[in-house]
Amino acid sequence: MKRLIFITLLITLSSNLFAQRERFRNDLYLGFGGGMHFSTVDFVPSILQTQRLGIQGGIAATFISTQNERGNVKAGIIGELNFSQRGWTVEFDAENADFEGFTFSRPLNYIDFPFMTHVSVGQRNVRLIFNAGPQIGLSLGGNPSVSEALADFMAENAGVTDRRTFAYRIRYQYSSPLTRVDYGLIGGMGLQFRTAVGHFNLEGRYYFGLGDIFESRRGRDALFQRSAHRVIQVRLTYFMRMN
Repeated sequence: MKRLIFITLLITLSSNLFAQRERFRNDLYLGFGGGMHFSTVDFVPSILQTQRLGIQGGIAATFISTQNERGNVKAGIIGELNFSQRGWTVEFDAENADFEGFTFSRPLNYIDFPFMTHVSVGQRNVRLIFNAGPQIGLSLGGNPSVSEALADFMAENAGVTDRRTFAYRIRYQYSSPLTRVDYGLIGGMGLQFRTAVGHFNLEGRYYFGLGDIFESRRGRDALFQRSAHRVIQVRLTYFMRMN
């Protein structure tokens, strides 16, 4: 069902754009950008986490359709190709002596392709912008980082098979294979600064993952019913008009 919603949104976005091409003036902008984001994973059953700081950046292209130069609302699409660092960091109960010295973080690197509807509002050099659409990501993997104390604990409890125990769950997060393809919805808003050398877009975005990073089907001995990315992004992108 989640995949059907994702594909339907992608097709609708594409068809609406190309159906309007002949009625609008078209402008193409190319650029590059980057920023930082704060990521967690929505686990069910839940896991106590702190937000993990990462970087993201890459190249971007914007196709703008507008009826006239003085229109105060312009619409189009943005396509990007980005490298991003996501993942999660487990938060341990500091008051629990059993967890003393434990730290666990699993960084995950992705190549992301967001494909978004773009709307800008205003006629001056500072304009309000909105972006929203689907995103597909290809996992590049990442090595878990654990403290020596936690590594020793996992080694001592390597034979534990009770899924309800902390030992089993932390080992599952450490060593279980990840899905290669991620997908979800991304959107946000910000300001566009128009200058003589190009446009600068400063945005805040939120990525809502629809795919699971761990196997979620019960028939395949899955621990988590859901394990989807949740990412808050802050991004600055520079665009130069190409026509």
